[in-house]
Amino acid sequence: MAKNAKRATLYRMVMPEHVCPFGRKAKHLLERRGYKVDDRWLTTRAETDAFKAEHGVATTPQTFIDGTRIGGYDDLRRFFGAALPAKDATSYRPVIALFAMTALMALAASKAAFGTPLTLQALAWFGAFSMCALALLKLQDVERFSTMFLNYDLLAQRWVPYATLYPFIEGGAGVLMAARLLPWLSIPLALLAGGVGAVSVVKAVYIDRRALKCACVGGTSNVPLGAVSLLENLMMVAMAVWMLLRPMGGM
Repeated sequence: MAKNAKRATLYRMVMPEHVCPFGRKAKHLLERRGYKVDDRWLTTRAETDAFKAEHGVATTPQTFIDGTRIGGYDDLRRFFGAALPAKDATSYRPVIALFAMTALMALAASKAAFGTPLTLQALAWFGAFSMCALALLKLQDVERFSTMFLNYDLLAQRWVPYATLYPFIEGGAGVLMAARLLPWLSIPLALLAGGVGAVSVVKAVYIDRRALKCACVGGTSNVPLGAVSLLENLMMVAMAVWMLLRPMGGM
């Protein structure tokens, strides 16, 4: 059907104060698939409400092909064969994107500083930049992060304020390590946060067999607690050990 149909009718909100972004996406998707779009604008709230009532729908945009209502933007994507994840489905995409970006940042910094991206300093920067980026995600909603963190972190469960302090500790240690400043402060902070965190994850996931969400990328992720959080904590420990073993001028 999708291959043979060349015309589609799209109803979307286009008002002076609001143009529906999903309507724009639906129109672009249809045109990309080779459809000539009969683009019908709903220009007032009353007109939009009347359209919804007439067709028995709760949202716009709405697409019709060969007289059959396909539905909204997500329905249109499914019509063209896209697989849409469930709302609460596990996704490692935020974590992959974060580490990919911090790796590129580290390589770029090494290239700018030393003329080549492939240096040991790039590896160290990757660890430090990752700590900073992970802390940034937590700092977007510290309250929500701390609530998730209290589910498994052993130190936070004994001293609740630590759950709120953790993002600042992680981010502060990352900044100091990236600049190689105040190692007497950054190294203990990273060892504390990373060491306690690693033990906490191992206990919660691999000993107690608890199924929890990871707070490592903030309080809104659907990443299960386990390998990702363990990697984050071991990275902090590795950075601290690196700082202890490398002389100040040796990088």
